[in-house]
Amino acid sequence: MKVLVAEKCGFCPGVRTAINLAKKTLENQKIVYSLGPIIHNEDVVRQLAGSGLHTVSGIGDIPEGTVLIRSHGATSAELDEIKHKGLDIVDATCVLVKRVQKIACQLHDEGYHVVIIGDKDHPEVKAVVGSAPDVEVVGTEDDLDKLSNNKKLGIICQTTQSPDFFAQMLAAVVRRGFSEMKVINTLCRETMSRQEAAVKLCRQVDVMFVLGGLHSANTRKLAELCKKHNPQTFHLQNWQELDKRVLLGKTTAGVTAGASTPDAVINAFVQNLQAFDSD
Repeated sequence: MKVLVAEKCGFCPGVRTAINLAKKTLENQKIVYSLGPIIHNEDVVRQLAGSGLHTVSGIGDIPEGTVLIRSHGATSAELDEIKHKGLDIVDATCVLVKRVQKIACQLHDEGYHVVIIGDKDHPEVKAVVGSAPDVEVVGTEDDLDKLSNNKKLGIICQTTQSPDFFAQMLAAVVRRGFSEMKVINTLCRETMSRQEAAVKLCRQVDVMFVLGGLHSANTRKLAELCKKHNPQTFHLQNWQELDKRVLLGKTTAGVTAGASTPDAVINAFVQNLQAFDSD
C-alpha cells in the first residue's frame, strides 16, 4: 500500500521539552510525581512510569519529593499549595500555555472581563482559569449568555483549537453587541500547521489515519477536521487498534499524528501499512 505522511505531525516542541525535562529529572531525583499525565499519550506515560514517574490526580497524593508540572500547566492555587508543602517544583509547562496565562492576568489588570474560548474540562483551560481572577470559559455560542453586555471583554483561546472555531466564536461574540473587545490570538502555530497539513493530505488519499491519545484535544481536532474532508478518517492510538477491514480495496493511505504522539508509534504504523496487501 502507498502511504503518505503529513508534512507536519508528531511531537511538538513543547511536548518534546516536557518529556526531556521529565527524563532528566528522573535521572537526578529518586521520587518524582506528575500532577496529572505529563502529556495525553498513554504509551509515553507508561514508559515514564517505568522510569519512576508517579502520576497523581491531586497534591494531597504527594507526600514528599519533586512535583513535575505537566505541559498543560497548573493553577496558581496548586503552585502555592505545592510550595506550602515544601515540595520541589520542576515546571514543564509549555511556553505557549504560560503565555496564555500571562495574557489572562494582563487583560484582567487592564480592566477586561477575561474570556477564554475552549473546552472547560481541558487541563490547559483549567490552568488558565486558575491563573487569573474571574476568567469565563466559552465553548459554545450558548455559553455567551453567561456574559453581561455592559462588560468589556478580553478574549483569548485555548492553544489547540482550530482557527475556524476561534473565528466562528469571535463572530458570535461580535453579533452580541458587546461595547468593547480586545482579542489576542493565542492559538499555537504548531497546532495550526499540523491541521493545515492534515487537511491537505486527507484530500489526496483513500483512507486517513490520525494517530494519538483518545484524550488528546489536538489529536481529536485533527481527526474532526480530516473527517469533514474525508469520511474514511480513523483516530487510533496505534497499529494494534486498527481494524484491517477498513484497508480492503484501498490503495493510498494518509497518516498524521497529534502533538503527543511519539515517532516510534508513527513509524511502526507506517511500516505496517506499507507492508499490507489490500487485494
